[in-house]
Amino acid sequence: MPEVLFAILPLLGGWFLDLLLGDPTWLPHPVVWFGKMIAWCEHHLNQCSHRMLKGALTAITLIIFVYVIGLAITTYLPILNIIIIFFCLAGTTLIREVRQVFIALDKSLDDGRRQVARIVGRDTSELSAQEVRTAALETLAENLSDGVIAPLLWLAVLGTPGMLAYKMVNTLDSMIGYHTERYKEFGCWAAHIDDIANYIPARLSALLMILVSGKLRLFSFVWKYGDKHASPNSGYPEAALAGILNCRFGGPHDYFGERFDKPYIGDYERPLHTDDMKKATLVNRMAEILMICLMVLYYGIRY
Repeated sequence: MPEVLFAILPLLGGWFLDLLLGDPTWLPHPVVWFGKMIAWCEHHLNQCSHRMLKGALTAITLIIFVYVIGLAITTYLPILNIIIIFFCLAGTTLIREVRQVFIALDKSLDDGRRQVARIVGRDTSELSAQEVRTAALETLAENLSDGVIAPLLWLAVLGTPGMLAYKMVNTLDSMIGYHTERYKEFGCWAAHIDDIANYIPARLSALLMILVSGKLRLFSFVWKYGDKHASPNSGYPEAALAGILNCRFGGPHDYFGERFDKPYIGDYERPLHTDDMKKATLVNRMAEILMICLMVLYYGIRY
């Protein structure tokens, strides 16, 4: 019984902290430090020859470094497990940011563009109102996997050090894992490691979304459109949400001044509204709760 509580209490405590606080701007976040480490390495190493090798060594070294630091912290200060879990979950912040996009868009298109630029990597300066809403909802679906389901799954597999290492994997991909002239060699390994780390979580996210929506017929829809994405993983949760909302995601996007023609996910192109955002955020939250319940069940069986 003590072992079960030792596993479940930090999980629930960290999750409740995320529900209450999200990511407070006044609280230093480990991902910010991860970003600074990655930026320093990229600035000094992403030049001249052997860029792919240097990018691979950067990614592997940083991931191992974070795992070892996490292992040391949780070994000698196990009370900090709850804080690490809190830092690694992004469900509340994600939902909050997506809501703010729709609120800003109700004020003006420029406000909406600026707000959605906070959560997407693409160029937002020329997006239409429909494209702003679409971008926000695509990010909501994709980051349910990256920001909630994947960290929890890696917590189950490798404990809090593994959860922390996953956040480094994800941060590496978000900063250098682009197929652009600047990053295609240096960020190649970071992107592939992220693809591997998110392979199961992305599909699990889609499954959870379908289950909480009650629309079991969408399994065939996700099967059809899940691989219609430049990423081997992002298409699955996006397809699940597109099916739930009966809308279409995907299409051309601009990243760092370069045009990328992404396939469409779904057939029905229709205007998106605030009600769609409310339904989507509810689906995200319910999928998150279901995952937490599965984690508690897993720990109960394991211990």
